[in-house]
Amino acid sequence: MSYSVAVAGASGYAGGEVLRLLAAHPEFEVTTVTAFSNAGQRLSTVQPHLRSLADLVLVDTTAQNLAGHDVVFLALPHGKSGELTAQLDDSTLIVDCGADHRLTDAGAWAKFYGGDYFGAWPYGLPELPLAGGGTQRENLVGAKRIAVPGCNVTAITLGLAPGIQTGVLDSDDLVAILAVGTSGAGKAAKPELIASEILGSASAYAVGGTHRHTPEIIQNLAVAGGVGVTVSFTPMLVPMSRGILATSTAKLAAGATAASVREAFEEAYADEHFVHVLPAGEFPRTADTVGANTALIGLAVDEVAGRVVTITAIDNLVKGTAGAAIQSANVALGLPEALGLATNGVAP
Repeated sequence: MSYSVAVAGASGYAGGEVLRLLAAHPEFEVTTVTAFSNAGQRLSTVQPHLRSLADLVLVDTTAQNLAGHDVVFLALPHGKSGELTAQLDDSTLIVDCGADHRLTDAGAWAKFYGGDYFGAWPYGLPELPLAGGGTQRENLVGAKRIAVPGCNVTAITLGLAPGIQTGVLDSDDLVAILAVGTSGAGKAAKPELIASEILGSASAYAVGGTHRHTPEIIQNLAVAGGVGVTVSFTPMLVPMSRGILATSTAKLAAGATAASVREAFEEAYADEHFVHVLPAGEFPRTADTVGANTALIGLAVDEVAGRVVTITAIDNLVKGTAGAAIQSANVALGLPEALGLATNGVAP
């Protein structure tokens, strides 16, 4: 069976990556692409690398243009998805790559985003361990609405959740420092992202608990079993177009050992197609995940500090956004979870 697909926000980085992956998916047929200011242009004008979809023409992002498809992927700025989704048929699978439906707490939405709160949807991180056992994928089977995680959230969550779920890590005093590629900031022209500003430099942003992904990280780790979760999360903009390298640390729980920490992570991800725990002493590079839907995790225990350190690498546009969207859609539709998605990165 072939599913007709529309992609809203197709001219941006996230929308372009959704389209790149969909182009290789054997069960999805892209029939409609939409945009705001770029409506009326051929897709090849704004996404010239998508040669197999070059003849598509961008139309206005309206509920009318999105209606009638089996699957709709939304890659829109926050506040824009919620305005559209209520107008679409309940039988349509809608996968939102934006923030509008991620948070379960309306107060957190008001504090970190503002504007109308549109409610939470089933969360599109299949590998997330749940406190009572199992994983989040169980909640995605048959879903018609899916909220894709934030890219930074995915890297931190995957790098900490198994330890929280099994109790080998304390869930307070979590610290995460992320090196983040510039595509995470979107395609809009911004002075701080031009080559002369970013090349040869690294800079922190959203410092001091102000990043909008903070409540989402706390939400996920609470779902994994964390009590009184606190996290200090600082992203660092670095001169690479793609990738996130998340260094996340947590206090080693009383009685836990380096062996029990490794066992918790290896057991949690043993059967996962896209999340791989590296052997002891090995740590990932962002380059190893470029173009792939994989998350690579390295583990270490700092015995002097009494902390566990996890290093997680993902491609922010694939496992951090578009790949997670398609992976979750596969689960919802009963397709093989890995269909259309790569585990191998691109090198050099």
